[in-house]
Amino acid sequence: MIKVYIDGQEGTTGLKISERFKNRNDVELLKIDEDKRKDEAERKKLINASDFTFLCLPDDAARQAVQLAGEGVRIIDASTAHRTSPDWAYGFPELSDAHRERIAVSDRVAVPGCYAGGFISLVYPMVSAGVMPADYPVTVHAVSGYSGAGKKGIAQYEDANRSPEFDAPREYALNQQHKHLPEMKVISGLAHEPVFCPYVCDYYSGMTVTVPIVTRLLKKYRAPYDIHKVLEEHYYGQKLVKVMPLGELPSGGFLSGNALSGRNDMEIYVFGNEERVLLCSRFDNLGKGASGAAVQCLNIMCGIDETVGLI
Repeated sequence: MIKVYIDGQEGTTGLKISERFKNRNDVELLKIDEDKRKDEAERKKLINASDFTFLCLPDDAARQAVQLAGEGVRIIDASTAHRTSPDWAYGFPELSDAHRERIAVSDRVAVPGCYAGGFISLVYPMVSAGVMPADYPVTVHAVSGYSGAGKKGIAQYEDANRSPEFDAPREYALNQQHKHLPEMKVISGLAHEPVFCPYVCDYYSGMTVTVPIVTRLLKKYRAPYDIHKVLEEHYYGQKLVKVMPLGELPSGGFLSGNALSGRNDMEIYVFGNEERVLLCSRFDNLGKGASGAAVQCLNIMCGIDETVGLI
């Protein structure tokens, strides 16, 4: 029996991780009493009683929680705190065999951010294959359901007396200081952070991330077919990341952000022509973008099928 503790079990990601263990008979969830959720001694006791602890906390609290863990406790961190640390495995196993192998043996795994995961899924293969130069001036546009804003944001969107501004997509991170930017740069192998244009929208969950490509700035492979082939070969055989057939348009020619809501997989699309190409990833920001990715990492670390509890 795998003993699991979720530090931050009442947050959106913590609750979703718990949901993914409901029907598993190989996991024992260790629960903290409601009145002791911020009691450091009680948290330390549960962390060290577990085989695996998920951190679903703000960054500073996640760093502090790591200090509470003794030898033998394996940590899966859903915060931003450790994603670019060389001492932590990056929890996106589909990126390469090396990523998957490091997750399997590591005691410290950082789960990708939702926007960052979608972005890296598109850019990492292009850079690693030598198609996109590291100094390419990357731009990324993304839309997300409001669940990504956390409990406070969810309450604002679900408030019957909310402002009419919440009815429309709202662009944010206008100062280009979004917390996912360092991760996007470092993990993708880019020389510079991208220009990032995220929008939060009036639906609960689901996400699309789009990277527009001007093909004359690439090192090679300027046709959509060739770019699609790079991505298709990169993700060949993966169970939770699927490159969709080239030229296959989604329903009505629209790429809906909520189409994979409630799921733990990711779809990748290539659209465009020989001059301009769109790379798009679609997934649930609470699934492959957060809790689903975290549970996938645990499965790999346990040496079992990575899709257990996810499909």
